[in-house]
Amino acid sequence: MAQEQGLSTEPQGGLSVDVTASAGDDLKIAVPVLATDQVRQTAAGGTDALGRQIADVIASDLRGSGLFRPIGPGGIPNVSFAEANAPNFGVWPQTGAEALVSGFVRAGSDGQLTVGCYLYDVNLKSELKRTGFVVAPRDWRRAAHKCADMIYARLSGESPFFDSRIAYIAETGPKDKRVKRLAIMDSDGANHRFLTNGQNLVLTPRFSPDYKSIVYVSYQQRRPHVFVYDIGTGRQRLVLNSGAQVIAPRFSPDGRWLLFSMSQGGNTDIYKMPATGGEPTRLTNSPGIDVGGSFSPDGQRIVFESDRSGSQQLYVMNADGSNQQRISFGGGAFATPEWSPRGDLIAFTRVGSFRVGVMSPSGGGERLLTNGWQDESPTWSPNGRVIQFFRSTPGRSGTASVWQVDLTGRNTRKIPTPVDGSDPTWGPLLP
Repeated sequence: MAQEQGLSTEPQGGLSVDVTASAGDDLKIAVPVLATDQVRQTAAGGTDALGRQIADVIASDLRGSGLFRPIGPGGIPNVSFAEANAPNFGVWPQTGAEALVSGFVRAGSDGQLTVGCYLYDVNLKSELKRTGFVVAPRDWRRAAHKCADMIYARLSGESPFFDSRIAYIAETGPKDKRVKRLAIMDSDGANHRFLTNGQNLVLTPRFSPDYKSIVYVSYQQRRPHVFVYDIGTGRQRLVLNSGAQVIAPRFSPDGRWLLFSMSQGGNTDIYKMPATGGEPTRLTNSPGIDVGGSFSPDGQRIVFESDRSGSQQLYVMNADGSNQQRISFGGGAFATPEWSPRGDLIAFTRVGSFRVGVMSPSGGGERLLTNGWQDESPTWSPNGRVIQFFRSTPGRSGTASVWQVDLTGRNTRKIPTPVDGSDPTWGPLLP
């Protein structure tokens, strides 16, 4: 996916949104259908239809962030190709919009699409930023996500996250005999595909930092194995077959190590090993169960859960296992910690109430963000501002589904999946 040369500009003006606000009016932003200079058929459909579809995705992304109130693409004026970069500002105040997203879709003779995207301040009648991409027709959704990312970043001052993907466990069948497959999708649930066939139970997927691989546990002949799945080739590589119970592998930030829990001699401890395979090194050695583990973004520390104090609590330690310290003291039990990519927070599951929350790496500022019947297993967006998790409903006919919430706790939404979903993992922003 190539960015079009000469189309990107630096931010100007002062229109913005506050990502930390707990309440307030969302910014109203008009998103009309992207114009086309000439209706041409492509492998993904006509350029006129693609203009509407791209606008739909942009509006959906912005709405889902909880910061914007998109208007359109239906029910508002269309924009001509000439107006894409020279809008008629007199039209838009009557819609109530404070900002305008305008753009175009053009099909080239080589079969590629050029997608241009412009952001304007309606009141100041000025351009805030523009961007554009040359893509294969099959990648039109990525161009839409990149456009939404530009808008989000310009108006919020934060790094973007829409053009990213989610891996999760797709679940089917009765609760006492679930079929669990590894699946992958865009961050909004589109472009879904299954990666494994369901013959073997699959658990706890986690992306590599370069997004090229997913590490996970697969049960074969009732024994856990750790595999790394290559997203580009579809090949699976066995990296650990110890015969012991192995839990929740994940990559280090530099991709060189795998961190996981393993039961040996009646103890469950945290280990690390080279991502290419090799001899595991034990990092904890306390009575009880030490589970999970998530590196800090700089790779220097690890957060994990342990019941060494009598209940599940959160601890941090250096990457070599030294200096282990408890950080959760808010009462109750805690599980599934994951360090934010920004380094400023640790997400967790509050056991008992089963709610997702965050705290600082030192244990302060604990806040619960969700209030479902059973919310657990948080995973961070690439920019560290949104968390996805899975929510279960009660009873034998209960379901599991993927949800997300931002750090204010007020913007919660369900991510559509074709079957039940659990244990999501959010990948890095795509290049």
